[in-house]
Amino acid sequence: MEADKYYSVRMRAAKNGSYKHGGKHISGGELLSTYSNMKQAVNDLLEKGLNHSRGNPDFMQIQFELIDEPIKFMKPLQVATNEVESVEMGQALCRKLLEKAGIERKIIEKAYKNMTEYSGIRGAILIDIHSGERIDDRKDKGVRVSRMDWLNTNFKKWADYYNIPKYSRIKEALVLATKVSEHPSTVAELCWSDDPEYITGYVATKKLGYQRITKLKEYGDERGCRIFFVDCLRDLNSYIHYLEKQPVLIQREEENDTRIN
Repeated sequence: MEADKYYSVRMRAAKNGSYKHGGKHISGGELLSTYSNMKQAVNDLLEKGLNHSRGNPDFMQIQFELIDEPIKFMKPLQVATNEVESVEMGQALCRKLLEKAGIERKIIEKAYKNMTEYSGIRGAILIDIHSGERIDDRKDKGVRVSRMDWLNTNFKKWADYYNIPKYSRIKEALVLATKVSEHPSTVAELCWSDDPEYITGYVATKKLGYQRITKLKEYGDERGCRIFFVDCLRDLNSYIHYLEKQPVLIQREEENDTRIN
């Protein structure tokens, strides 16, 4: 039956034209939906794209496609919040966590040295932990992690249990971080938003979990960062395929309800 099939629904919004014509990235979003709930999914993404602190878009693309691979269910990463008093303290903590994840200091510093070059990229960049070089070939596009979601009812139960704010931003970030960290080639993820009004970011690894850091940039700064430190020189294409194509649904271990609503 059509209702039993799942669809990946994606939105991208830009200002001053489409991405292909140099438009400024405004917002993006990912959902999984059944066909019967498609209208609500599209409306949710439309609302997100039209109301963003980076500005009002004049270009938006919303698309959906049938998922033809089995959905993989995952438990969310454990979450810790690190309160810091300044951006400098936050970035210093990032470096310590990345080192704790097993990345050499010289590789971390090389990534930071090239941070300005990476800040305008729409997706993630992949950095090899052995050389410190960027190894994806996506230029300004980067690698978009896609086909992932977390049922709102399930997320809210999890958030209540762990006393975590039920913010959609936390949910979306944790979904992505969990999917990325699950792959054995991922060593760590470093991320903060390009939203000028949101200064919290995180370092995520399978072992350390999702480490939120409350100040990673100054308020009003539109420069974001998403770096995946990876160890997959012989398996790069398979890794990128996993990020872009493997459907994932995050779910509390206690829950058995796999319906998408």
